Amino acid sequence: MLPGAAAVSVLVLAGCGADPAVVGGGGARAGGGDVALEHVHGLGVDPADDALYAGTHYGLVRITPDGELTRIADRVQDFMGFTVVGPEHYLASGHPGEGQDGPANLGLIESVDGGRTWEPLALAGEADFHALDAAGGTIYGYSGGRLLVSEDGVEWADRGGMRLADLAADPTDPQRVLATTEAGLVVSEDAGESVTAVAGAPLLVLVDIAAEGGLTVGVAPDGTVFGSTDGGRTWAERGTVGGAPAALTVEGDEVYVAVDGAVLASTDGGETFTELYRES
Repeated sequence: MLPGAAAVSVLVLAGCGADPAVVGGGGARAGGGDVALEHVHGLGVDPADDALYAGTHYGLVRITPDGELTRIADRVQDFMGFTVVGPEHYLASGHPGEGQDGPANLGLIESVDGGRTWEPLALAGEADFHALDAAGGTIYGYSGGRLLVSEDGVEWADRGGMRLADLAADPTDPQRVLATTEAGLVVSEDAGESVTAVAGAPLLVLVDIAAEGGLTVGVAPDGTVFGSTDGGRTWAERGTVGGAPAALTVEGDEVYVAVDGAVLASTDGGETFTELYRES
């Protein structure tokens, strides 16, 4: 559903019938090996410990302020969409790791213990959310070229097809969501039932809205960082991360961006960045 497209009918998808269980166990690459940040798909700050967490191709990784890495529960699992929704409360999607049981697509999974264990919520074997965000109980996910929306994580409304790279739910208005598309930034004010182009917005690949403070940050394909203080309605160039971005999260004035082989951090809203971690 690109700018100007008509709103589609809502299709409610029933939640999957999988029994609650721990997802994943310890794949062939688990068990004391060196931890590295490979293929970062999502970033989030946990308010329980104020640490940065990265959903990666080889597990969920905690990153300390001095750049030390810890793979949570030593579980090697492919996290695609990943978002922090509260203290030790995460939502994610992806695929089982090597040697793990479960469907190829995990659907929506949830952890309420800081990523140590995960339980399936819905769409196991169906959805593979490559973009995932939530605000005020409303969950937005992008899977298979379609935008899906849920109020409980179990039943989902299909808002129709659209080509997007990232999305950001507005913490001040859960019915409002921004999405980056090939045609430019779009916004929905009705939980994805209709979208309109954001006039004058830069072309962005990633976007996020801080839960507090009102800062919205977007990153262009070349790494240029833009900021907005009015919910993404107007934008100003702020800084750069020097290359193509892979993942983004914003917490107050702190901005974290994953790029190839590194995670960069800003404490001034994206104007300047330092290396939090870089592969050696």
